Amino acid sequence: MSTFRGTYTVLITPFTPDGSAIDVPALKKLVNWQIEQGIHGLIPLGSTGEFLSMSREERQLVTETVVCTANGRVPVLMGTGAEWTPECVELSKEAESMGADGVMIIPPFYSCPNEDELFAHYRAVGEAISIPIMIYNNPATANVDLLPKTVARLSQIDTVSYIKESTLEVTRVRDIIELCGDRMNVFAGILGYESFWLGACGWVAVASNLLPSQCAQMFEAAADRLDRDAALALYRQILPVVRAVGGPHYVAASKAGLSMMGLDVGIPRAPRLPLADDLHHVLRHELEKLNVLNSFQH
Repeated sequence: MSTFRGTYTVLITPFTPDGSAIDVPALKKLVNWQIEQGIHGLIPLGSTGEFLSMSREERQLVTETVVCTANGRVPVLMGTGAEWTPECVELSKEAESMGADGVMIIPPFYSCPNEDELFAHYRAVGEAISIPIMIYNNPATANVDLLPKTVARLSQIDTVSYIKESTLEVTRVRDIIELCGDRMNVFAGILGYESFWLGACGWVAVASNLLPSQCAQMFEAAADRLDRDAALALYRQILPVVRAVGGPHYVAASKAGLSMMGLDVGIPRAPRLPLADDLHHVLRHELEKLNVLNSFQH
């Protein structure tokens, strides 16, 4: 397995109009479009994929659909986070058996585990699977902060070799690389452009649900060609959409945007609500400026 790098879309999950089921044809179409647009990898069943609002069987269906549709063209890392360690182990083993290239695991999000508990949790998963683990630091949702020194300890687990770093402290990238060396590969979770210049090897992006080509090109300009001017120009171009799909409306905005672009993916499941009208107008305006509103009509 080659090293994961590049812009990876943390993929939304399309639902049928009444929200009762996974819209498998829409999911296949989204995966194919993402790959055709040049995305470097896909991460279904993250927070943006509404994994906590789905049944075990639905999660299996998403895994099977994305892995089979991608068919080895790009890496697929499945979100397998769970509050209970044995469940996380089971979900991760299942993802591996279904052909996932790796897993992304947020810390247990209710129990607020301490460092010893975090180490035991990730070690249990790491000993149960042979594919890489991307740990996911998002203190706003997990109620625990994977500080660089904690990440360094977790990097001692053989399969823990990636981190999605989703704080607004870009110096985390610097500190993790300094403490972990080549044992840990850093993906930005929010500050993609900023993190590339400190050594991040990728970006797990929400905005690439809507702008996979532009988000992938920004990584290539910054990380592959070290072309600051080109990367910054792309960053400024996509920034309004990055902002529009950030914050508490990330699921609703991503789904609304795809629908505006011609792929109906349904609305979020409760308790999330559809995107409010005022935010809908702002997002539509930004997508119109980028000339992507008819992306799925060609």
